[in-house]
Amino acid sequence: MRPLLLLLGVALLAGCSSRRIAITSEPTGALVTVNDVEVGRTPVEAEFTYYGVYDVRVEAKGFEPLRTRARANAPFYEYPPVDFIASTTPPAKDTVIRWHFRLEPSLESTLGSEEFERTLLERARTLRGKVDTK
Repeated sequence: MRPLLLLLGVALLAGCSSRRIAITSEPTGALVTVNDVEVGRTPVEAEFTYYGVYDVRVEAKGFEPLRTRARANAPFYEYPPVDFIASTTPPAKDTVIRWHFRLEPSLESTLGSEEFERTLLERARTLRGKVDTK
């Protein structure tokens, strides 16, 4: 009876696997949202269930917010029929997808306050001129 339980325990443990996305950014400490769910500040790791394309938003004070799509590609052992063999044999599979995002400084942080206000007003006047002519 004991060998049977041991064999059953090994069989149940063989299929253990984890899927994680590791997200980093420049600058560090940026707030990350994946598919409208806040996952934390970089560097951060989040578990996921499905491979595919995700909507990602990365925001940090003094930087332009980044809205993009990122792909989590399945490794070869997640495709049929290899996935069945991989999920039933040890060792456990630990998949980590790595994404890195670089944020651009915002205009407010790169220009002085007076220069920023001046350029903002210039752009507003230009747009107003385009709208008024139509």
